[in-house]
Amino acid sequence: MKEIIFIGQLALIFLILPTCKNPAKNSMLNRLNAVQVNSGFKMDNYWVWCGSVIKVDSIYNLFASRWPKTREFPLDYFESSEIVRATSKSILGPYEFKEIVIGERDSSYWDSNMAHNPTIVKIGNEFVLFYIGSDFTTMRSGSDRYLRRIGYAVSSKIEGPWHRSEKPIINTESNNPAILIDKGKIKLMFRDDKLRVYLADADSISGRFKILNDNVWPKSELEDFYMFKTDNQYHLICEDGDGYITGHEKWGAHLYSDDGVHNWKKYGNGIAYDHEIRFAGDSVLKCTRRERPQLVIENNKIICLITAVYDGKNSWCQPVMLDPPIELKNK
Repeated sequence: MKEIIFIGQLALIFLILPTCKNPAKNSMLNRLNAVQVNSGFKMDNYWVWCGSVIKVDSIYNLFASRWPKTREFPLDYFESSEIVRATSKSILGPYEFKEIVIGERDSSYWDSNMAHNPTIVKIGNEFVLFYIGSDFTTMRSGSDRYLRRIGYAVSSKIEGPWHRSEKPIINTESNNPAILIDKGKIKLMFRDDKLRVYLADADSISGRFKILNDNVWPKSELEDFYMFKTDNQYHLICEDGDGYITGHEKWGAHLYSDDGVHNWKKYGNGIAYDHEIRFAGDSVLKCTRRERPQLVIENNKIICLITAVYDGKNSWCQPVMLDPPIELKNK
C-alpha cells in the first residue's frame, strides 16, 4: 500500500513539474530583489514621479517628473510639473540631480505650461524623450483642466541641448506614452482622459501616427504602459486600475499579444508587481501608491523594474533589480 502511495506521489510530482515552466512561476513579481534604503531618486521639497532610465557609456541617466511640494500629493502637477535628469553610476542609485530638461516656455507652444510622463529611448543615433505637455490656454472639453498631449524632444547627446517638437504628435487628450521600435515602425501606446487605451504607429517620430487599435483593453481600466517584445510576442506592463487582471486595485499587470495590436491576454497570473518593496534587512514598505512601471533592458535582458512610489509622505523613483533577469529572445 505504501509503495502505491509513493508511486502516486511521484506521478503527481511529474504532473506538477511542467507547470513550473509556466509564466506565473517565472513572472516578474517572483524575480524582484530587495533594495537598499535611500536608493533611487528623491529630491527635497519636490514630489518626484515617472522615472525612465537609459544607460549611456557607464552612466545611468534617469528622467523624471517633479513639481514643488507645496500641497498634498499629487496636487499641482497639472500646472507645475517639469522634467529633470539625474545620474548615477549604479542603476539602483542614489541618483544625483543634474538639470531641468523640459520646463516652461513661451505660451504659444503646446507644452508651455507643464511636462510630465517622460519615457526615454534611443532611435538611431538620437535620444528621444517622449512626454506629455499642456499650455496655458487650451482647456479640456467639459473640464477645468488643461488639455494634455503627447510630444517629444530630441538630442544627439544625453546632456542636450534638447530640441522640442513644435507640435504634439497626438493632438487629442493623450497620456502615458509607451514606445516600442518594431520592424522599422515606432509603436506608441497611450490613453485618453476616459482611460481608453490606443495603439498607433508611424514611420518616424515626425511622421503621422496612425491608430491601429482604438480600444486595446475594453474590459477594465488600465494606464501607465511599458511595451517590450520577446519570443516574437508583444508584452505590456501597466497599472491595473480596478484590479480586473491582478485581483488587486492598481497592482502591476502583465498582458501579451501575438501580433502586438489586437487580442491582448493576461500573461500567466497577470501580476507584474505588487505594492510591497523589500529592503535589505527584511523590512518591507507597503506603498500607498506604486505606479508608472518602466523597465531597463541591457544586452537583451530585462534587468530592472522602476516604479514611482508614494508612501503617504514622500514620493520618489525606485529601481528594483530582477533576479534572474528576463532574457529577450527575438529572431
